[in-house]
Amino acid sequence: MDFRPLPAIFVADAPGLDFLNSVATPVDEPVDWISNGEGLLDWLAQARMVPPEALAALRAQFAQADFDAVAEQARALREWFRAFVRERKGRPLGEADLRELEPLNRLLERDEHYGELIARATGGAAPFELRARRRHYTPESLLMPIAEALAKLVCDEDFTHVKACEGPRCTLLFADHTRGHARRWCSMALCGNRAKVAAHRKRLKEAQEGNAH
Repeated sequence: MDFRPLPAIFVADAPGLDFLNSVATPVDEPVDWISNGEGLLDWLAQARMVPPEALAALRAQFAQADFDAVAEQARALREWFRAFVRERKGRPLGEADLRELEPLNRLLERDEHYGELIARATGGAAPFELRARRRHYTPESLLMPIAEALAKLVCDEDFTHVKACEGPRCTLLFADHTRGHARRWCSMALCGNRAKVAAHRKRLKEAQEGNAH
């Protein structure tokens, strides 16, 4: 059966949280975008975490079962890190939290980074810039950009403003970068609109009940 991916959800304003949101309930039924290897490859492409040429090269060299095995590792990583975030969201991280991140450090040790000189996109004093690149020799290397996104999340984000959507059935997480940090919903198009509709219906019902008395 052909794989027909749904567009993944990228509303978290932080790539590490977008990865946690790769399993969600956008309407009524839960959807796991990395339920198998093909799903993982497609999600990484949509997230722009791995260059298309690297994904194509891996597809040509390895079997579907190899990618399925890595997708299983990615799901385990996702659930472990989700527990870490859910326990600590709404408060700043402290030094004591570093011990719990040791599995992430062990994963980061396997990374194959290198630098490449490229032409600078905008004008400046120098015509070149150093761009970080990554070697993708094996399917397991697909975990590396995910690990980097998780590491950047705990380094760059103030967990005081990491929130869960207030939608009653929503599982999405996001980093609230709004002025005043008043964001409540994963997005207005999803849960925010539903909440507005529900509130409107409630007001109508209360008005009708008031008129009936």
